[in-house]
Amino acid sequence: MAFIGTLCLILVLTALAAHLCRRIGIPGVVGQLLVGLIVGTGGLQWIHSDELIHIFSEIGVILLMFLAGLESDMALLRKYFKPGMLVAIFGVIFPLLLGTGGGFAFDVTKTEAFFLGVVLAATSVSISVEVLKELQAVNTKEGSTILGASVVDDILIVLVLSISLTFLGGNQGNDQSIGITLLQQGIYFVLIYLLVKWIAPYLMHLSERIYTTASVIIMSLVICLGMSYVADFVGLSSVIGAFFAGIAVGQTKVKEQVFINVESIGYAIFIPVFFVNIGLEVELSSVVTYFPFILAFVVIAVISKLFGGYLGSKMAGFSNNSAWMVGAGMISRGEMALIVLQIGSQGGLIPEQYFAPMVITILISTLVSPLILKYFAKKVLKHQV
Repeated sequence: MAFIGTLCLILVLTALAAHLCRRIGIPGVVGQLLVGLIVGTGGLQWIHSDELIHIFSEIGVILLMFLAGLESDMALLRKYFKPGMLVAIFGVIFPLLLGTGGGFAFDVTKTEAFFLGVVLAATSVSISVEVLKELQAVNTKEGSTILGASVVDDILIVLVLSISLTFLGGNQGNDQSIGITLLQQGIYFVLIYLLVKWIAPYLMHLSERIYTTASVIIMSLVICLGMSYVADFVGLSSVIGAFFAGIAVGQTKVKEQVFINVESIGYAIFIPVFFVNIGLEVELSSVVTYFPFILAFVVIAVISKLFGGYLGSKMAGFSNNSAWMVGAGMISRGEMALIVLQIGSQGGLIPEQYFAPMVITILISTLVSPLILKYFAKKVLKHQV
Protein backbone atom coordinates (compact mmCIF):
# COMPACT_ATOMS: atom_id res chain seq x y z
CA MET A 1 0.00 0.00 0.00
CA ALA A 2 3.01 2.30 0.27
CA PHE A 3 2.81 2.97 -3.48
CA ILE A 4 -0.79 4.20 -3.12
CA GLY A 5 0.39 6.88 -0.70
CA THR A 6 3.29 7.79 -3.01
CA LEU A 7 0.94 8.04 -6.00
CA CYS A 8 -1.45 10.23 -4.03
CA LEU A 9 1.41 12.54 -3.04
CA ILE A 10 2.63 12.77 -6.66
CA LEU A 11 -0.84 13.63 -7.98
CA VAL A 12 -1.48 16.31 -5.35
CA LEU A 13 1.92 17.96 -5.75
CA THR A 14 1.93 17.88 -9.57
CA ALA A 15 -1.61 19.30 -9.76
CA LEU A 16 -0.66 22.20 -7.47
CA ALA A 17 2.68 22.79 -9.20
CA ALA A 18 1.12 22.80 -12.69
CA HIS A 19 -1.59 25.20 -11.50
CA LEU A 20 0.91 27.64 -9.98
CA CYS A 21 3.17 27.52 -13.04
CA ARG A 22 0.30 28.24 -15.44
CA ARG A 23 -0.86 31.14 -13.25
CA ILE A 24 2.50 32.85 -13.76
CA GLY A 25 2.75 31.96 -17.46
CA ILE A 26 5.10 28.97 -17.19
CA PRO A 27 4.25 25.59 -18.84
CA GLY A 28 2.64 23.12 -16.43
CA VAL A 29 5.16 20.42 -17.35
CA VAL A 30 7.88 22.55 -15.75
CA GLY A 31 6.05 22.40 -12.44
CA GLN A 32 5.72 18.62 -12.66
CA LEU A 33 9.43 18.24 -13.34
CA LEU A 34 10.25 20.56 -10.43
CA VAL A 35 8.19 18.33 -8.13
CA GLY A 36 10.44 15.42 -9.07
CA LEU A 37 13.53 17.55 -8.49
CA ILE A 38 12.35 18.69 -5.06
CA VAL A 39 11.02 15.41 -3.63
CA GLY A 40 13.59 13.09 -5.28
CA THR A 41 17.13 12.05 -4.43
CA GLY A 42 18.49 15.51 -5.23
CA GLY A 43 16.09 17.24 -2.83
CA LEU A 44 13.90 16.17 0.09
CA GLN A 45 14.23 12.42 -0.69
CA TRP A 46 10.54 11.78 0.00
CA ILE A 47 10.10 9.64 -3.12
CA HIS A 48 12.48 7.16 -4.72
CA SER A 49 11.99 5.59 -8.14
CA ASP A 50 10.89 1.94 -7.86
CA GLU A 51 9.38 -0.70 -10.16
CA LEU A 52 5.79 0.53 -9.86
CA ILE A 53 6.75 4.16 -10.50
CA HIS A 54 8.77 2.97 -13.50
CA ILE A 55 5.78 1.01 -14.89
CA PHE A 56 3.40 3.94 -14.43
CA SER A 57 6.00 6.17 -16.05
CA GLU A 58 6.26 3.83 -19.06
CA ILE A 59 2.47 3.85 -19.51
CA GLY A 60 2.53 7.63 -19.15
CA VAL A 61 5.04 8.15 -21.95
CA ILE A 62 3.15 5.73 -24.21
CA LEU A 63 -0.11 7.64 -23.67
CA LEU A 64 1.70 10.95 -24.15
CA MET A 65 3.03 9.85 -27.55
CA PHE A 66 -0.37 8.41 -28.49
CA LEU A 67 -1.90 11.82 -27.79
CA ALA A 68 0.86 13.49 -29.85
CA GLY A 69 -0.09 11.25 -32.77
CA LEU A 70 -3.79 12.03 -32.32
CA GLU A 71 -3.01 15.76 -32.41
CA SER A 72 -1.01 15.50 -35.64
CA ASP A 73 -3.19 17.34 -38.14
CA MET A 74 -2.60 15.65 -41.51
CA ALA A 75 -4.85 18.16 -43.30
CA LEU A 76 -2.71 21.02 -42.00
CA LEU A 77 0.42 19.15 -43.05
CA ARG A 78 -0.90 18.76 -46.60
CA LYS A 79 -1.91 22.44 -46.80
CA TYR A 80 1.45 23.79 -45.67
CA PHE A 81 3.51 20.85 -46.88
CA LYS A 82 6.36 22.74 -48.58
CA PRO A 83 7.17 25.35 -45.89
CA GLY A 84 6.42 22.90 -43.08
CA MET A 85 8.70 20.26 -44.60
CA LEU A 86 11.56 22.72 -45.17
CA VAL A 87 11.29 24.17 -41.65
CA ALA A 88 11.16 20.71 -40.08
CA ILE A 89 14.09 19.32 -42.11
CA PHE A 90 16.42 22.23 -41.33
CA GLY A 91 15.06 22.31 -37.77
CA VAL A 92 16.24 18.71 -37.34
CA ILE A 93 19.53 18.92 -39.29
CA PHE A 94 20.88 22.01 -37.48
CA PRO A 95 20.36 20.66 -33.91
CA LEU A 96 21.71 17.25 -34.95
CA LEU A 97 24.91 18.78 -36.32
CA LEU A 98 25.42 21.41 -33.62
CA GLY A 99 24.38 19.06 -30.82
CA THR A 100 26.76 16.37 -32.07
CA GLY A 101 29.55 18.95 -32.32
CA GLY A 102 28.78 20.14 -28.80
CA GLY A 103 29.01 16.56 -27.58
CA PHE A 104 32.46 16.18 -29.15
CA ALA A 105 33.55 19.40 -27.42
CA PHE A 106 32.74 17.79 -24.07
CA ASP A 107 34.64 14.62 -24.93
CA VAL A 108 31.85 12.05 -25.24
CA THR A 109 31.81 9.13 -27.69
CA LYS A 110 30.54 9.52 -31.26
CA THR A 111 27.36 7.58 -30.44
CA GLU A 112 26.63 9.64 -27.34
CA ALA A 113 27.38 12.92 -29.13
CA PHE A 114 25.00 12.03 -31.96
CA PHE A 115 22.22 11.14 -29.55
CA LEU A 116 22.65 14.44 -27.71
CA GLY A 117 21.93 16.00 -31.12
CA VAL A 118 18.85 13.78 -31.51
CA VAL A 119 17.50 15.06 -28.16
CA LEU A 120 17.95 18.68 -29.27
CA ALA A 121 16.28 17.95 -32.63
CA ALA A 122 12.92 17.26 -30.95
CA THR A 123 10.31 20.01 -30.86
CA SER A 124 7.16 20.45 -28.79
CA VAL A 125 5.05 23.38 -29.99
CA SER A 126 2.29 23.11 -27.36
CA ILE A 127 3.80 26.15 -25.60
CA SER A 128 4.19 28.01 -28.90
CA VAL A 129 0.52 27.33 -29.63
CA GLU A 130 -0.46 28.99 -26.35
CA VAL A 131 1.53 32.11 -27.34
CA LEU A 132 -0.02 32.10 -30.83
CA LYS A 133 -3.50 31.84 -29.30
CA GLU A 134 -2.77 34.75 -26.99
CA LEU A 135 -1.66 36.87 -29.97
CA GLN A 136 -4.52 35.55 -32.17
CA ALA A 137 -1.93 34.33 -34.68
CA VAL A 138 -2.74 30.60 -34.87
CA ASN A 139 -4.43 30.89 -38.28
CA THR A 140 -1.80 33.17 -39.83
CA LYS A 141 0.61 31.86 -42.46
CA GLU A 142 3.37 31.78 -39.85
CA GLY A 143 1.25 30.08 -37.19
CA SER A 144 -0.01 27.43 -39.60
CA THR A 145 3.53 26.77 -40.82
CA ILE A 146 4.74 26.27 -37.24
CA LEU A 147 1.95 23.74 -36.65
CA GLY A 148 2.56 21.98 -39.96
CA ALA A 149 6.31 21.84 -39.33
CA SER A 150 5.71 20.38 -35.87
CA VAL A 151 3.83 17.45 -37.42
CA VAL A 152 6.73 16.73 -39.81
CA ASP A 153 9.25 17.28 -37.00
CA ASP A 154 7.52 14.70 -34.79
CA ILE A 155 7.50 12.12 -37.59
CA LEU A 156 11.16 12.80 -38.48
CA ILE A 157 12.23 12.50 -34.84
CA VAL A 158 10.34 9.22 -34.42
CA LEU A 159 12.07 7.84 -37.54
CA VAL A 160 15.52 9.12 -36.48
CA LEU A 161 14.92 7.66 -33.01
CA SER A 162 13.97 4.25 -34.41
CA ILE A 163 17.05 4.19 -36.68
CA SER A 164 19.28 5.32 -33.80
CA LEU A 165 18.02 2.57 -31.51
CA THR A 166 18.67 0.00 -34.24
CA PHE A 167 22.18 1.06 -35.24
CA LEU A 168 23.62 2.73 -32.14
CA GLY A 169 23.14 -0.05 -29.63
CA GLY A 170 19.79 0.88 -28.06
CA ASN A 171 18.58 -2.70 -28.47
CA GLN A 172 20.97 -4.25 -26.05
CA GLY A 173 20.21 -7.86 -25.28
CA ASN A 174 18.80 -8.56 -28.74
CA ASP A 175 21.00 -11.29 -30.27
CA GLN A 176 19.35 -11.30 -33.70
CA SER A 177 21.38 -10.27 -36.70
CA ILE A 178 20.93 -6.72 -37.94
CA GLY A 179 19.44 -8.07 -41.17
CA ILE A 180 16.62 -9.89 -39.38
CA THR A 181 16.01 -6.86 -37.17
CA LEU A 182 15.74 -4.57 -40.19
CA LEU A 183 13.38 -7.02 -41.93
CA GLN A 184 11.13 -7.13 -38.87
CA GLN A 185 11.12 -3.36 -38.63
CA GLY A 186 10.37 -3.05 -42.35
CA ILE A 187 7.37 -5.36 -41.87
CA TYR A 188 6.34 -3.27 -38.88
CA PHE A 189 6.26 -0.06 -40.93
CA VAL A 190 4.16 -1.88 -43.55
CA LEU A 191 1.82 -2.77 -40.69
CA ILE A 192 1.68 0.91 -39.73
CA TYR A 193 0.59 1.80 -43.27
CA LEU A 194 -2.11 -0.88 -43.19
CA LEU A 195 -3.18 0.31 -39.73
CA VAL A 196 -3.62 3.91 -40.87
CA LYS A 197 -5.30 2.97 -44.15
CA TRP A 198 -7.65 0.14 -43.20
CA ILE A 199 -7.16 -1.64 -39.85
CA ALA A 200 -7.72 1.28 -37.44
CA PRO A 201 -10.83 2.64 -39.26
CA TYR A 202 -12.33 -0.87 -39.29
CA LEU A 203 -11.56 -1.57 -35.62
CA MET A 204 -12.86 1.83 -34.46
CA HIS A 205 -16.04 1.35 -36.50
CA LEU A 206 -16.42 -2.13 -34.98
CA SER A 207 -15.95 -0.74 -31.46
CA GLU A 208 -18.99 1.51 -31.91
CA ARG A 209 -21.13 -1.60 -32.37
CA ILE A 210 -19.91 -3.39 -29.24
CA TYR A 211 -22.25 -3.15 -26.24
CA THR A 212 -19.56 -2.44 -23.67
CA THR A 213 -19.04 0.68 -21.61
CA ALA A 214 -16.35 2.89 -23.20
CA SER A 215 -15.85 0.37 -26.02
CA VAL A 216 -14.40 3.04 -28.36
CA ILE A 217 -11.82 4.10 -25.76
CA ILE A 218 -10.95 0.50 -24.95
CA MET A 219 -10.37 -0.27 -28.64
CA SER A 220 -8.18 2.82 -29.08
CA LEU A 221 -6.07 1.77 -26.08
CA VAL A 222 -5.81 -1.77 -27.44
CA ILE A 223 -4.45 -0.34 -30.71
CA CYS A 224 -2.08 1.98 -28.81
CA LEU A 225 -0.72 -0.62 -26.39
CA GLY A 226 -0.69 -3.37 -29.03
CA MET A 227 1.38 -1.31 -31.47
CA SER A 228 3.69 -0.28 -28.61
CA TYR A 229 4.25 -3.92 -27.65
CA VAL A 230 4.95 -5.02 -31.23
CA ALA A 231 7.33 -2.07 -31.75
CA ASP A 232 9.29 -3.14 -28.67
CA PHE A 233 9.25 -6.77 -29.89
CA VAL A 234 10.89 -5.86 -33.22
CA GLY A 235 13.57 -3.74 -31.56
CA LEU A 236 11.99 -0.29 -31.82
CA SER A 237 10.93 1.92 -28.94
CA SER A 238 7.42 1.36 -27.65
CA VAL A 239 6.68 5.09 -28.01
CA ILE A 240 7.16 4.83 -31.79
CA GLY A 241 4.28 2.35 -31.95
CA ALA A 242 2.14 4.58 -29.73
CA PHE A 243 2.80 7.64 -31.91
CA PHE A 244 1.79 5.96 -35.16
CA ALA A 245 -1.19 4.34 -33.44
CA GLY A 246 -2.28 7.87 -32.51
CA ILE A 247 -1.90 9.01 -36.13
CA ALA A 248 -3.98 6.01 -37.28
CA VAL A 249 -6.83 6.56 -34.80
CA GLY A 250 -6.61 10.30 -35.51
CA GLN A 251 -7.78 9.67 -39.08
CA THR A 252 -11.11 8.25 -37.88
CA LYS A 253 -14.31 10.09 -36.98
CA VAL A 254 -13.96 9.24 -33.27
CA LYS A 255 -10.69 11.17 -32.98
CA GLU A 256 -12.07 13.88 -30.65
CA GLN A 257 -13.86 11.40 -28.41
CA VAL A 258 -10.73 9.28 -28.04
CA PHE A 259 -8.47 12.30 -27.45
CA ILE A 260 -10.65 13.76 -24.67
CA ASN A 261 -10.93 10.45 -22.82
CA VAL A 262 -7.34 9.26 -23.22
CA GLU A 263 -6.09 12.72 -22.25
CA SER A 264 -8.16 12.48 -19.06
CA ILE A 265 -6.82 9.01 -18.26
CA GLY A 266 -3.23 9.97 -19.04
CA TYR A 267 -3.05 13.32 -17.29
CA ALA A 268 -5.06 12.12 -14.29
CA ILE A 269 -2.58 9.40 -13.31
CA PHE A 270 0.18 8.20 -15.62
CA ILE A 271 1.69 11.26 -17.35
CA PRO A 272 2.41 13.20 -14.11
CA VAL A 273 4.30 10.14 -12.84
CA PHE A 274 6.42 10.15 -16.03
CA PHE A 275 7.52 13.77 -15.55
CA VAL A 276 8.09 13.34 -11.81
CA ASN A 277 10.12 10.19 -12.46
CA ILE A 278 12.50 12.16 -14.70
CA GLY A 279 12.95 14.75 -11.96
CA LEU A 280 13.57 12.03 -9.36
CA GLU A 281 16.76 11.03 -11.18
CA VAL A 282 18.24 14.55 -11.34
CA GLU A 283 20.91 15.67 -8.89
CA LEU A 284 20.59 19.43 -8.42
CA SER A 285 24.29 19.68 -7.61
CA SER A 286 24.95 18.92 -11.29
CA VAL A 287 23.80 22.45 -12.18
CA VAL A 288 26.97 23.88 -10.67
CA THR A 289 29.27 21.03 -11.67
CA TYR A 290 28.15 20.99 -15.32
CA PHE A 291 27.33 24.69 -15.75
CA PRO A 292 29.57 25.10 -18.86
CA PHE A 293 27.82 22.13 -20.51
CA ILE A 294 24.35 23.47 -19.67
CA LEU A 295 25.21 26.98 -20.92
CA ALA A 296 26.68 25.65 -24.18
CA PHE A 297 23.75 23.33 -24.90
CA VAL A 298 21.12 25.96 -24.07
CA VAL A 299 22.76 28.25 -26.63
CA ILE A 300 22.90 25.38 -29.16
CA ALA A 301 19.27 24.47 -28.43
CA VAL A 302 18.01 28.00 -29.08
CA ILE A 303 20.23 28.93 -32.03
CA SER A 304 19.88 25.63 -33.92
CA LYS A 305 16.07 25.70 -34.03
CA LEU A 306 15.84 29.45 -34.55
CA PHE A 307 18.22 29.46 -37.54
CA GLY A 308 16.95 26.12 -38.86
CA GLY A 309 13.38 27.41 -38.92
CA TYR A 310 14.52 30.74 -40.38
CA LEU A 311 16.43 29.13 -43.24
CA GLY A 312 13.59 26.72 -44.06
CA SER A 313 11.07 29.58 -44.08
CA LYS A 314 13.27 31.78 -46.28
CA MET A 315 13.59 28.95 -48.79
CA ALA A 316 9.78 28.77 -48.81
CA GLY A 317 9.59 32.49 -49.70
CA PHE A 318 8.82 34.03 -46.30
CA SER A 319 9.90 37.56 -45.36
CA ASN A 320 12.68 38.05 -42.79
CA ASN A 321 10.35 38.79 -39.86
CA SER A 322 8.01 35.93 -40.75
CA ALA A 323 10.94 33.52 -41.06
CA TRP A 324 12.31 34.54 -37.64
CA MET A 325 8.84 34.10 -36.13
CA VAL A 326 8.58 30.54 -37.50
CA GLY A 327 12.08 29.71 -36.25
CA ALA A 328 11.22 31.05 -32.80
CA GLY A 329 8.07 28.91 -32.75
CA MET A 330 10.16 25.75 -33.10
CA ILE A 331 12.57 26.41 -30.19
CA SER A 332 10.51 24.82 -27.40
CA ARG A 333 11.57 21.22 -26.61
CA GLY A 334 9.09 20.31 -23.88
CA GLU A 335 7.85 16.76 -23.46
CA MET A 336 9.11 15.43 -26.83
CA ALA A 337 12.75 16.07 -25.95
CA LEU A 338 12.24 14.62 -22.46
CA ILE A 339 10.80 11.44 -24.00
CA VAL A 340 13.76 11.07 -26.37
CA LEU A 341 16.18 11.78 -23.51
CA GLN A 342 14.57 9.13 -21.31
CA ILE A 343 14.67 6.53 -24.09
CA GLY A 344 18.31 7.33 -24.81
CA SER A 345 19.17 7.04 -21.13
CA GLN A 346 17.48 3.64 -20.86
CA GLY A 347 19.31 2.44 -23.98
CA GLY A 348 22.70 3.61 -22.72
CA LEU A 349 22.96 6.25 -25.46
CA ILE A 350 23.21 9.27 -23.14
CA PRO A 351 26.25 9.72 -20.88
CA GLU A 352 24.97 9.16 -17.34
CA GLN A 353 26.64 12.29 -15.99
CA TYR A 354 24.94 14.45 -18.65
CA PHE A 355 21.37 13.20 -18.08
CA ALA A 356 20.55 15.79 -15.41
CA PRO A 357 22.24 18.68 -17.29
CA MET A 358 20.21 17.78 -20.41
CA VAL A 359 16.96 17.86 -18.39
CA ILE A 360 17.90 21.34 -17.19
CA THR A 361 18.83 22.37 -20.76
CA ILE A 362 15.40 21.26 -21.99
CA LEU A 363 13.72 23.15 -19.14
CA ILE A 364 15.56 26.40 -19.86
CA SER A 365 15.03 26.27 -23.63
CA THR A 366 11.33 25.58 -23.03
CA LEU A 367 11.06 28.56 -20.67
CA VAL A 368 12.80 31.07 -22.98
CA SER A 369 10.98 30.00 -26.15
CA PRO A 370 7.72 31.95 -25.49
CA LEU A 371 9.69 35.16 -24.88
CA ILE A 372 11.57 34.85 -28.19
CA LEU A 373 8.39 33.91 -30.10
CA LYS A 374 6.48 36.88 -28.68
CA TYR A 375 9.28 39.26 -29.70
CA PHE A 376 9.28 38.17 -33.35
CA ALA A 377 5.50 37.61 -33.56
CA LYS A 378 4.79 41.18 -32.47
CA LYS A 379 7.12 42.44 -35.21
CA VAL A 380 5.21 40.45 -37.83
CA LEU A 381 1.75 41.38 -36.53
CA LYS A 382 2.72 45.09 -36.32
CA HIS A 383 3.51 45.12 -40.05
CA GLN A 384 0.25 43.30 -40.85
CA VAL A 385 -1.93 45.92 -39.12
